[in-house]
Amino acid sequence: MIEDTELTRLIVDALEDLKALDIRIVDVRGQTSVTDWLVIASGTSSRHVKSLADHVAQELKVKHGIGALGSEGEDAAEWVLVDFDTVVLHVMQPPIREFYDLERLWERRGREPDAAH
Repeated sequence: MIEDTELTRLIVDALEDLKALDIRIVDVRGQTSVTDWLVIASGTSSRHVKSLADHVAQELKVKHGIGALGSEGEDAAEWVLVDFDTVVLHVMQPPIREFYDLERLWERRGREPDAAH
C-alpha cells in the first residue's frame, strides 16, 4: 500500500507536468471521514482543468497502478474532483476556486472548537 505522503507527491508531480497553478495540499484528517488529504489546484480554462485531472488519473493508474475510485465534473470542467480514497484531488478554474475557497473552509473547520467540550 502506498503512503498518503507519497500519493500526494505523485499527484502534485503529475499536476506540475501540465503546469497546474497554485497547487495546495490540505490536511483534513480528523475533520471528515471521507478522506485524509485534499490536493487543490487551478487550471487556466475548462480544457486545462479537464486535461490536468485526466493526466493525474492516467499517470497514477499507468505508472503506479493506482486507480481512482471515481471522478466528477469532467463535462463542464469548471471543477473536476478525482477521488483516490485517502487523497481527493480538486482541479478548478480560478473563479470557481476563489468562490468556494476550499483551503480557507477546511482551515477554519480545523480551528473550530469541538462542540462536545
